[in-house]
Amino acid sequence: MGIKENIIMAISSIKAHKLRSVLTLLGIVIGVAAVIIVVAIGQGGEAMLKSSIAGDGNTSEIYYMPSNEEIQSNPNIWNEPAFTLEDIRELGSISTIKNVVATSYEYSTVRYQTDTVEASINGINESYLQVHRLNVKEGLSLQQVDFLSGRRVALISHSLAEELFPEQSAVGNVVRVANQPIEIIGVLEAPTGIFAFGVQEVYMPWETWRNVYSKSEFNQVTIQANSLDQLQEAGEEAVLMLNARKNTEEAYQVMNMEEIAEGIGQITRIMTLIIGGIAGISLFVGGIGVMNIMLVSVSERTREIGIRKSLGATRQQILVQFLIESIILTLLGGFLGILIGGGIATLISFFAGWPSLLSWPVIIGALLFSMILGIVFGLLPANKAARLNPIESLRYE
Repeated sequence: MGIKENIIMAISSIKAHKLRSVLTLLGIVIGVAAVIIVVAIGQGGEAMLKSSIAGDGNTSEIYYMPSNEEIQSNPNIWNEPAFTLEDIRELGSISTIKNVVATSYEYSTVRYQTDTVEASINGINESYLQVHRLNVKEGLSLQQVDFLSGRRVALISHSLAEELFPEQSAVGNVVRVANQPIEIIGVLEAPTGIFAFGVQEVYMPWETWRNVYSKSEFNQVTIQANSLDQLQEAGEEAVLMLNARKNTEEAYQVMNMEEIAEGIGQITRIMTLIIGGIAGISLFVGGIGVMNIMLVSVSERTREIGIRKSLGATRQQILVQFLIESIILTLLGGFLGILIGGGIATLISFFAGWPSLLSWPVIIGALLFSMILGIVFGLLPANKAARLNPIESLRYE
């Protein structure tokens, strides 16, 4: 009997016991679906985290951290501004740097009429808008003229707009920041995704921020290289120039956000592997169910096996027949598990706001693993069927 006839017989046997076959498949379906869901969501979450941390992949943050020796030699070093406007201009003159994002921030109250809210007040330069996404939902974004003239205008976050203007549009209204009047020209889109938080924030041109708080320093500086290949070179040139300007040795350092994102990615991959392994245990439980049902099938078809052997069927043919039936059961469960798991992973990722990464290696691996399960857990029942004595099988009732 050829492979084709064995497959036809296996399908006929499965159809003859529909309910039993469905219940047997459930273990395989649940196991495969669980692994697909965990891996897809894990990879999607990793991609989202790395994207949110590393941004476009060619940015590095410059931070200011004087050494103990520098602090001892200059006790007032912390009173000196970390980054000045002249520092930003010098950084912008480095050939490998495309943009220099400079930010100043303070936490203070934002007041509209009698309502007040604590918020982060961010003074940004024009390069900030070219590197970071500030998507405006309502009104207008900041323009070049706003940065040049220091107009008293600002963008506010969606949550701050809801807090201060629950029943009206925030655009066009004037709020008081540090007792200074600031006109709201735009409201940002609400953040999406499972890690999105409603933060009260105000974004205004840095010149405006400087006039409001009477300060002329930047708290945070991020450089964007011309390309990813020049990222390390740009960072080294930036810290070398800053340390030379401030007559320090290692007070300025570069923080590669891509390396941080990669480190977090390694943690998420380990967690995905652990959880996926736990989910994979259900596959072995499903495999045991397949073996149990195949043993029952062998007992039910003892006379059939005896008749086939008396007609000349060999032990190998009987073995192959039941192995194929076991493999078809597990492969069918694997296909259904991939469809269900892929669908659920896509839905979860859609509502969570991150990509669902269904990779072909995972799908192919799930199918191959299902086939291996069919062979491993079908081997014992198939071997039992192959070793039955034909005379005793014909007497079996």
